[in-house]
Amino acid sequence: MKTKDFYFDLPDELIAQHPSAKRGDDKLMILDRFSGKTQNVTMQNLPDFIEPGTLMIFNNSRVRRSRCYAQKIAPAPGEKGYMKGQQVAKKPVEFMILSHISQGQGDSKIENHKGFTQQDTPIIWKCMVKNAKKQHTGNRYKFSTGTIGTIVDHAEFEGTEFKAVVFNEILNEEWFEKNGHIPLPPYIKREDTEEDSERYQNVYANQTGSAACPTAGLHFTPEMMQRLKAKNIQIDFVTLHVGLGTFLPVRAENIEDHAMHEEVYTITEETVQKIYKAKQEGRKVLAVGTTSVRTLESAWKPKTAENTTSLTTKGEQLNSGYLESGTHSTSIFIYPGKEFHVIDQMFTNFHTPESTLLMLVSAFAGKDNIMNAYNEAIKMQYRFFSYGDAMFIK
Repeated sequence: MKTKDFYFDLPDELIAQHPSAKRGDDKLMILDRFSGKTQNVTMQNLPDFIEPGTLMIFNNSRVRRSRCYAQKIAPAPGEKGYMKGQQVAKKPVEFMILSHISQGQGDSKIENHKGFTQQDTPIIWKCMVKNAKKQHTGNRYKFSTGTIGTIVDHAEFEGTEFKAVVFNEILNEEWFEKNGHIPLPPYIKREDTEEDSERYQNVYANQTGSAACPTAGLHFTPEMMQRLKAKNIQIDFVTLHVGLGTFLPVRAENIEDHAMHEEVYTITEETVQKIYKAKQEGRKVLAVGTTSVRTLESAWKPKTAENTTSLTTKGEQLNSGYLESGTHSTSIFIYPGKEFHVIDQMFTNFHTPESTLLMLVSAFAGKDNIMNAYNEAIKMQYRFFSYGDAMFIK
């Protein structure tokens, strides 16, 4: 299947640059994935379309202030790269600080970098650095609170936009609050503001670690959550920390050749048992957001000769497989032709052309149904992407 098959022409003015004036004050399209029929309502009507007893699964990951800026430090006399009279660009370098790579390796090459003290434990972070080709191993950068970051060798990132950076102090959430900015996606053409600190977070988010918001959840207010519960709709959570792979374009001509970046997710045994019970009782599982979909479908494992005993011990099966609880990593890529083993319904935003997210919803609802719904949404002036309007696929 070709990447270009998922292209659609979207007017720039429909790409939401700001959240709605009030959280939850959004349009909502209802799409029947079997008939392709649509209804256009508002977010306030959502509980009317969800059956009592449905199990809704939300992603409770919270966005880290991971976009940080640092000033490059010129090499001192005697250091590699030193040039007399060298001028360093005054424009700060942008970092997206993503995740730990390793800790406590005792690598002398790391420990001897200037600004790193012997008694500290080295913690290396995976970072996406703007103009990565110009940022070389050994380069040092000073962040706003005085922290020094040094690029170190890492074979896995050779030739990519990613760099391994060791810092001379521990980066905790307090550090990110002082040094970081809300990492708005690239199609929002403005700097982040204080409003984004609240509106680019889900009201139920409590597990910090994402480099982007699981934005389907932005439509839900505490009042909406209470309305859902009052209708006997069960609510539970998984955690998937969103990486930048969600924004990376599909560059391959054939979608099957695209490789996803890994992301870490957690699903508890309690949540697994709730899903089993819902399925046994004929109740639907509704995933809120593509990240929840990817978590649930990644947790599903097929039945094999090796795990038959384990399945018998668990006493549960799900579509000739089972759900594996715990914390794991996933690079699952769902596109048309792939099966869904766990979810029955999906709540999601409107996604970018030729994106893996558009391919995922097309796999669930059918490519023609999705493309027809998107064309209708464009005609009706729906707002697209992270701060845009929503779709409930049932």
